[in-house]
Amino acid sequence: MFPPCRILLALPGGPGGHRGSALQEGADLSERPLHFRTLAALSAGLRAGEFSAVELTEHFLRRIDAANGALNAYNLVTAERALAEARAADAQIASGRAVGALLGLPYAVKDIFDVGGLPTTAGSRPLEGAMPPGDAHATGRLAEAGMVVLGKTVTVEFARGIMGVNHIQGTPHNPWAEVAHIPGGSSAGSAVAVAAGLAPMALGSDTGGSVRVPAGLCGTAGLKTTVGRISRHGVFPISEYLDTVGPLARSVEDCALVYQALAGEDPRDPSTLGIGPHDTLGALKAGVQGLRIAMPRDVVLDDLDPEVGRAFEAAAGVFERLGASLVEIPFPEAEPALGLGPIIAGAEACVVHEHRLAEAVDEMDPIVGPRMLADRDITAVQYIKALRTARDLRRSLSQTLRDVDVLLMPTTARPALPLSTVDADLDTHAGHAKVYARNTRIGNVLDLCGISVPCGFSEQGLPIGLLLCGKPFTEDVVLRAGYAYEQATDWHERTPDLAWLA
Repeated sequence: MFPPCRILLALPGGPGGHRGSALQEGADLSERPLHFRTLAALSAGLRAGEFSAVELTEHFLRRIDAANGALNAYNLVTAERALAEARAADAQIASGRAVGALLGLPYAVKDIFDVGGLPTTAGSRPLEGAMPPGDAHATGRLAEAGMVVLGKTVTVEFARGIMGVNHIQGTPHNPWAEVAHIPGGSSAGSAVAVAAGLAPMALGSDTGGSVRVPAGLCGTAGLKTTVGRISRHGVFPISEYLDTVGPLARSVEDCALVYQALAGEDPRDPSTLGIGPHDTLGALKAGVQGLRIAMPRDVVLDDLDPEVGRAFEAAAGVFERLGASLVEIPFPEAEPALGLGPIIAGAEACVVHEHRLAEAVDEMDPIVGPRMLADRDITAVQYIKALRTARDLRRSLSQTLRDVDVLLMPTTARPALPLSTVDADLDTHAGHAKVYARNTRIGNVLDLCGISVPCGFSEQGLPIGLLLCGKPFTEDVVLRAGYAYEQATDWHERTPDLAWLA
């Protein structure tokens, strides 16, 4: 048995939920249960006096108490702190002071982000109880915006895995299936929390797909930003070259709201310096009329599950009907990029974990430890060659995409598989991980920004994700395209039926 989640204050309540249900066209978002409303809808309800920040926080705490034991999304629930922050938000609203869109709204934090006063375990036994000196940039920005921290979510140990498996703190349970299926990783608990209605938004990080893959497999939106757009200060590192920060949420608009709050310069992360801000929200609802959307016909569409292929083709048709210009293009940078991510991330992670690999590897996850030990065999020559090749590919890509606004591809080649299938042994795990990370890893190496949105379901009722990628620092374009797709479909409105938890 895995250790239970630590709950600082438990509240009674029931889970609720809707198996594959969706609102009728034109239905009022206020008809939804609070736990399945978007941040935007919750913000409107809070300001209209439908509920207070304390009432909203209590609602989510009751739901966490009822469902987290089975779903294992959180490894730490900070109920007393959350209620105190909610009371402060209510007081600010009552005072009539300026109120931002995120004030009083709850969220969850992947347990590689520092939150002052809370441990950052990075999903690892050696780091249990490790207390940071203060907030990460991202959590500090959200605190300034008045958001309410519900707790920390389970991650793959040290964020070193794409399928969401953690043998130390337990693997979060994909809420779309009663039998345990992989949630995707490494932001596994964050995706499960949002998908199951245990938080309306959760912070994640993405080095090879760790926001987009769990978003795709759990049926949420998930934004991967460009390196330099959001500071990584206070986030447990893997790779300075590849690490990024982004939100998982119920909608593209919610991702845009959080992104707007987080983006900007931070002298503690030099990659952000000189990167000017831009108005993402202003362009969000501009539509896709005239946008040039390209579908690569090599590598990213190889060996697709037939259901994923059909969902992808249908999604492309939606963009065409919305007035976008769809083209097929060669993507020569994709295949050579595939092998570079593991070299760059593996070598840089070995620097981060030099002492742990020498002294505490026996305490590591039985999948993560051997993988990181193998990474120590990466030579300096291999690492430097990989960096140079990646930079060459990025320069080449600027020409490949010179007439393209958005690249369209499936987030993953297949829906979530049963946990027992992918986690049978180290070799099986590695083979499946390579398949699930394929399309997203390309984007990290080439420094593409991107968002995954739901675009269908398998016959087994498992979500299928659509990945929209953009050139570096064009988050406004991919968010705009993702928003247009959401408005034309209802996949993002569907929620899992958690009756099996009773």
